[in-house]
Amino acid sequence: MTIASPAPSASNPAGWLNNQPYLLLSLSSLFWAGNIVLARHVGAHVPPLTLTTIRWFGVFLILLPFSWPHLRRDWKALRAHLPLMLFLSLVGFAFNNAISFWALQYTEALNALLIQSAGPLFVALWSLVLFGVRLTAAQLAGIAISVLGVLIIILRGDLAALAGISFNRGDIMFASSLVAFGLYSAFIPRRPKIHQLSFLSFTTCCGAMMLLPAAVWEFSAGNVLKLDATTLATFAYILIFPSTLAYLFFNRGVALIGPNRAAPFFHLVPVFGSAMAILLLGERLQLFHLVGYALVLAGVVIASRQGSASK
Repeated sequence: MTIASPAPSASNPAGWLNNQPYLLLSLSSLFWAGNIVLARHVGAHVPPLTLTTIRWFGVFLILLPFSWPHLRRDWKALRAHLPLMLFLSLVGFAFNNAISFWALQYTEALNALLIQSAGPLFVALWSLVLFGVRLTAAQLAGIAISVLGVLIIILRGDLAALAGISFNRGDIMFASSLVAFGLYSAFIPRRPKIHQLSFLSFTTCCGAMMLLPAAVWEFSAGNVLKLDATTLATFAYILIFPSTLAYLFFNRGVALIGPNRAAPFFHLVPVFGSAMAILLLGERLQLFHLVGYALVLAGVVIASRQGSASK
């Protein structure tokens, strides 16, 4: 696991941010919350496989001018760990994102946010099965508390409404994306010791190339991308925030505090999603929002506090 370097001076804001794991992980959740809402909104307008392929090629091209010197320096390490890097490209970028965008054509954003709350459990499961890393009592308690908060927010304070939620193939598809991202999260601390720009550039490029045949198939089936204002706005947000910045921030946060302590920050996604509805869509702030927010934040603080997982 990467050891955090001494805190940079206040005159270097980027360096300071790079050593703030809790802020980095919170921002990742904020950007991913907007991504779920947006993907559901444009699901019938932008073909999911084409969207994901262009997404990762776009991120690669955005990063390339900045990452090229690091890629050249780290190329030997990348080649030495090629099977692992290709695996991370598959589960963290190609499959995970394509299947989640595809799933949102068949399910509601509400269901997706509910399923998203299981994300930390998948991370914990893979960390235990693959590397023998167990959740501490505090991490388990924190996850349970924050899950309760998520349910209160999503179900609007009526936990009995959980029995009325129906699941379809889109929900199963979305859950499979979380299984894949749990694998990605568990393996992040085992990645080669290279610059994070090298890592993200390489994996996004590989992920896009893996998806290219699927995008060609989607195009040949008649699902053609429409170049209009909605499409351009969608790509502008997705390329910058939930793709480039969120992954840089998430990878760095996991490297600093480990996957099990970072995973509970997934529960901030529905918190930010509901807050967006209040601020942008005019939804009224109610008591169940405040109770849910308090429980999620308390759970995240408890689960992510200092202390390594037991083995």
